[in-house]
Amino acid sequence: MKRGRVLVQVIKISNPRSFSSQTSLHSHFHSQIVEKMDESERYCYNPILRWNPQVEDYFNKVYGPEAFSRISKALTRPSCYSCIRVNTLRTTTEAIIEKIQEIQHEKGTKDYLKNLHTNDNTTVEISESLNGSTTDTGPVLKCPIPGLDYVVFVKGSGPHDIQYEYQQGRPPKEIIVSRKCAEAVLRGAQVYIPGILACSAHVEVGDKVAVSVGIEQPGRDGGWAIGITRGIVLQGLKTDPQYLEREGLYIGQGITTMSRAGIFRDLSGLGVDMTERVFRLTSFNELLKGDIFLQNLPSIITAHVLDPQQGERILDMCAAPGGKTTAIASLMKDKGQVIAVDRSHNKVLEIHNLAAELGLNSIRAFKLDALKSVNTNVLNGSVMQDLSEDKVCQTNQAADSACVVNINSSSSIVVELKTDTTAVLPVSEEVSAPSDDKFEKGRYTSKHELRKQIRRLKNGPGRNQATGGRVDKCEGFAPNSFDRVLLDAPCSALGLRPRLFAGEETVESLRKHGKYQKRMFDQAVQLVRPGGVLVYSTCTINPGENEGVVRYALDTYKFLSLAPQHPRIGGPGLVGHEESSDGHLQEWLRPGEADLVQRFDPSGPYDTIGFFIAKFNVGPKDNTI
Repeated sequence: MKRGRVLVQVIKISNPRSFSSQTSLHSHFHSQIVEKMDESERYCYNPILRWNPQVEDYFNKVYGPEAFSRISKALTRPSCYSCIRVNTLRTTTEAIIEKIQEIQHEKGTKDYLKNLHTNDNTTVEISESLNGSTTDTGPVLKCPIPGLDYVVFVKGSGPHDIQYEYQQGRPPKEIIVSRKCAEAVLRGAQVYIPGILACSAHVEVGDKVAVSVGIEQPGRDGGWAIGITRGIVLQGLKTDPQYLEREGLYIGQGITTMSRAGIFRDLSGLGVDMTERVFRLTSFNELLKGDIFLQNLPSIITAHVLDPQQGERILDMCAAPGGKTTAIASLMKDKGQVIAVDRSHNKVLEIHNLAAELGLNSIRAFKLDALKSVNTNVLNGSVMQDLSEDKVCQTNQAADSACVVNINSSSSIVVELKTDTTAVLPVSEEVSAPSDDKFEKGRYTSKHELRKQIRRLKNGPGRNQATGGRVDKCEGFAPNSFDRVLLDAPCSALGLRPRLFAGEETVESLRKHGKYQKRMFDQAVQLVRPGGVLVYSTCTINPGENEGVVRYALDTYKFLSLAPQHPRIGGPGLVGHEESSDGHLQEWLRPGEADLVQRFDPSGPYDTIGFFIAKFNVGPKDNTI
């Protein structure tokens, strides 16, 4: 099998910039490789992360081939522990540890405890790094990092060898899931129906099935595609879709909860209950809601680095889904004002819901494009928006709320909700009742369209997929109106893990991310008052979005200076520059600056996601800002 895998790699790498030639060569040698392969050994988890060839060359140049190979391998695996932030406004760390231990005991986690004694080096490494000099080596432990005593680690284990009960000539029944579904399963989720792409014939309820992953493959047009038609029947033969490519991409096995027909007939629901996993991590879905929040360790540290103080006014730009926002509010003991903005209607609702779940009252969330955050017409730093009841429906009802609609002359629409709340909505030209003039012109608003427009008014403005509920819109903020600003910028997300495919990013798209982030930084820096703090963070390993943005900030805004960070467990930033073959020059940090930022390596001892944090002190500004 190993020889077969090596041959495939040689074929793919020999001319990496010609996807069409890869495809033809792959098809030519496909049958020969499969014939020589020991089919009983194909059922394992040993993925190779695929990158755009130019991006791979770029990262090899930045990190060195050996280091980048380690990073790529680490990205295909989840962290071997779950990181939990305790809501200390409601409970204590000790109480949460005790509850988690009780939950594990009730679930009969003998196998879970057994997993902790595997020979997996990653598990041992992370245990030693997190424990430090403590004697706590149990499956649940308090974070020993100073200042993070409200963080709890729940250890997992992996990778594990799974017996798929392969018999010569009788391969196990199998399902193929999408990449996104597989990445969630590797983090501890179950397999739900929308994520299932293909299934073996004659699968019934209660059958044991192997779960494999369909990964994007190079297409003849130079792009990437799955190449699997949903619902296709798997025969267990070499002619199955992506038969060779699925070798080494088996993430576990489980028990089907419905037949093959039901899987592709229903639109939602649990499809496979995972019983054996390559990586075993405790699932906290719907557990201890309001008392805990699952969050990556670097994200928790980002809120700490911001160092929010009680009574301050703080802005979290691009705040969804609200993890860092709620972490900031918790550090402030819910005393102060935390403004969270995002341009997505539904994501603002997520922030609202999370704040309510955690019982935080200091958070106000608004719909706002971060590129329009600064508004020089705003008075006293307040939001320029008329929220009076005659213009905005304040009901915050869900989309499915029952209502009775009465049309009163031409002035308003009265919506009587099932909660006995009455909201008055303005009648615009688009939702007015049919008039004689419109009949005469041959056009009018039908009752169906009227009801649709009323629902849109009740649910609030948003995209077509808005899930309902009102959100407040914001027209921006006055310059220098915040004590601290967090810009956790949208990025290429190449540090998130587990990741089974990375070919969608190109060198051009990575550069565009950097340009976009610099525009956001231009907005953020105007909103922080002199003497305040600005923290910039990303979840990518791309230095153009990390050190490159910091270099831009320091060169453009002379009143900014890098500040020390606490706590500090990440490594230093990159120093120097990189010049590509097309002449594009990318400057990074200079000596003395690298130790003031934090760069989290996914292949490092803390086993985190790839992440970057920079903290700026804001000095006196001139009149041009």
